Amino acid sequence: MKIVDANVLLYAVNSDVPQHRAAREWLDEALSGEETVGFSWIVLLAFLRISTHPGIFPRPLSQDTAFDTVEAWLSQPGAVLVEPTTRHAGVLRGLLGKAGTAGNLVNDAHLAATAAQHGAEVVSFDADFTRFDGVRVHKLG
Repeated sequence: MKIVDANVLLYAVNSDVPQHRAAREWLDEALSGEETVGFSWIVLLAFLRISTHPGIFPRPLSQDTAFDTVEAWLSQPGAVLVEPTTRHAGVLRGLLGKAGTAGNLVNDAHLAATAAQHGAEVVSFDADFTRFDGVRVHKLG
């Protein structure tokens, strides 16, 4: 399973950024392929927050369009919602401790911990995921 990061989703819908094509192609291929694509609520909420925010997103989506986009992704046969397991707090604490920081890495560490618990790979444009020992990362771009 591959668990997608928020930046992949945001770049996939924002044709104004240089990462758009790579993000869109990866997401379209992944959702139509054989492998399971995992979506975490923390990522989907980040997508909804950023893609509809006029101060952050260059051409913000309407709330309905953003929700329709999320629902379209989740309706694909290979898409699943992934949740942390009961081991999450310990795994998260371990990842943050080994990375030597928390702060801005907390959400990334949460996603990395969720991926580790499910034996999944994180797909992202963000190199920060490589800071978490034992977490497999597919870096786009």
